[in-house]
Formats: sequence, structure tokens, C-alpha cells
Amino acid sequence: MATTLALHSYSFVLFILLPVIFNPPHHLVVAEGCQHPPVIFNFGDSNSDTGGLTAGLGYYIGLPNGRSFFRRSTGRLSDGRLVIDFLCESLNTSLLNPYLDSLVGSKFQNGANFAIVGSSTLPRYVPFALNIQLMQFLHFKSRALELASTSDPLKEMMISESGFRHALYMFDIGQNDIANSFSKGLSYSRVVKLIIPNVISEIKSAIKILYDEGGRKFWVHNTGPLGCLPQKLSMVQSKVFDKHGCLVSYNAAAKLFNEGLDHMCGELRTELREANIVYVDIYAIKYDLIANSTNYGFEKPLMACCGYGGPPYNYNVNITCGNGVSKSCDEGSRYISWDGIHYTETANAIVAMKVLSMQYSTPPTPFHFFCGS
Repeated sequence: MATTLALHSYSFVLFILLPVIFNPPHHLVVAEGCQHPPVIFNFGDSNSDTGGLTAGLGYYIGLPNGRSFFRRSTGRLSDGRLVIDFLCESLNTSLLNPYLDSLVGSKFQNGANFAIVGSSTLPRYVPFALNIQLMQFLHFKSRALELASTSDPLKEMMISESGFRHALYMFDIGQNDIANSFSKGLSYSRVVKLIIPNVISEIKSAIKILYDEGGRKFWVHNTGPLGCLPQKLSMVQSKVFDKHGCLVSYNAAAKLFNEGLDHMCGELRTELREANIVYVDIYAIKYDLIANSTNYGFEKPLMACCGYGGPPYNYNVNITCGNGVSKSCDEGSRYISWDGIHYTETANAIVAMKVLSMQYSTPPTPFHFFCGS
């Protein structure tokens, strides 16, 4: 389905998307039907971290990160906006502030982002694992509702009980659990049989806790094709490639994780009767970008824009993007990978457009569903 869509909608994609990327308006899409201000809480890793690592640990992420849209580094590991940024813009709401950012003037009316670079689901009590992010949310909610019940002027800047109840709870995590397991030398069999079921169990537990806290609307992204990341391709010694040059074992593990995640979401729809749980196939979207890269105007789908070493991957673990003598491609270049791990704003815009199309969601659901009733 994804391949057919790419081939037959190429002209449409170029007509609609390229003006957005190269002459970006204030919002990607203005969603219709929101009956109340959208509130989003996001849990995840670097794929959706909007500055949490920098805010929480003071970790320096400098230019050229952020060069394409913000014209400065914001702590995002990309040259511009992430998928979650485009999704927020589709609702005509502000980009999500990192929960750990103490300099945003308590501007959390539209939610908060708990995602942190490097996060995984396990071990549970290592910052900033999913369980830690969940604990942070519970503290945030408790404090927000406490302020709402006082005469403190800050209460106008906080989220009400109704806001938490109608909020969307987003998950984009699990990639690091799989990648870290392989990097530690675990066999494919151990990753599939031991690690992946535990990762899915942690995500399931988090959703159930949020449901018990009154959350009813959930948006779950699966993981992308790990075996197509320039970082993995440059570092793995034993390489068996698919027809598009990606690592078979890494992608096979990612797909098994995704199948389990999809099944888990189905189970929870039955178990949590009042919950609306949407599962989004990010893997299919991203793999289609690589498999049909020329249809989207990308010439080097497996090569990083920013890095060191040149073709075929332009990735060196000792000289990563923004460090040392690393170099970045010219602005306006058409690359999928920004730094060997994360995507460029151009690629993120396409991914977001496809997410908003509802063709990759189970059940097919408009992104603004949570603020429409």
C-alpha cells in the first residue's frame, strides 16, 4: 500500500508539500472540529524530544541543529522541526515545551513533553526511562491541580482537571531498547524473545496507569526501520542487507516489536472500554521514504546530511554531527537522514503529512479526534 501511494501521488506530494518545507507557513494544517483547546502529553525519546535533554541536563546541542527553521539550536536533534512539531501545528497550537525547561514561564497550557534523548523503557528507574517520565507526569498533574484550587495567579497558566481528562497521551518509544540490546551484543533471538516482550509490557503498563488517572485518548507510534539508519549501517560488522541496502536483522526485530505493539493496543481497546487508542505505523511511512526515495526527491536515502566520512553513510561514531570536523550538507539539500540517526525537517514533514492522512492509523482516525468532543 505504501509503495503504491508513493508512486501514484508523487505529483500531489510535490505540489502540496514542497511549499510547506521550503516556504513554511505558521501552521502545516489547521484542524477543524476542535471544541476545546488541545492538550498533549508526549512520552518518548530523541525522535520527539523538543529540548528536554538540554533543559534537564544542560547538555549542549549546538548548530547546525536547528538551522533550517528555528535558525538556532533548540535542543532538537534535527535541522528543524520534528514530526511532533508538525502535528502540533496541524492543531493550530504552540509547539510542546519540554517538561524540564524552567525558562518557559510555566507555559504548559497545551501540555508538556516528557521525551528525552536516549530514553528507553528499561531499566525502569534510570533517567529518563518511560517509568521516570510517567512519574514526572504524575507530579506535574498533582502540582497543576493543586495550583488550580488556589488563588495563585499561576493557576491561569496551568491545565485543569478537564484539560487532563480530554488530553491526548502520545507514545513514541522503544527504538533505543532494541538498538541498545543489539549494541550490547545480544543475539537476535534474545532481543526478540526476551527484550521486546518486556518493552511492550512497560508501554502497556504506562497506558493503563494513565487510564486510571483519567486519560482516555492515546496515540501510539511504532518504531521505524532501525536497519536503514546510517549509524547502524556504518557500525555493524556482520551485514546482511535487504534490496534497499538496510540491515535485515535490525528491521526484522523492529517489525516484530511493531506487531507486538499493535496487538497490545488491540488488547487494551477491549480491556479499557472507555479508551480510544490509535496505533500509527511509522515504520511503513519511513521505509517507504527509503524504498521510494527518488519519488520524493531524495538522492541518498542511506547517507547522513551532517556527519563525517563521506559516502556511503557519512557517519563516524567519534565525529558526530556538530562535533569536531564534522560537516553538513548545503541547506536545501534533499536528505532523509540528518545526523545518521534522526530525520531532516524535510523528511519529518513528509512523515507528518502521512500520519495526518489517516492511512497509517489503526483505527483510521484524524489527529484532532481528542479535542473534538
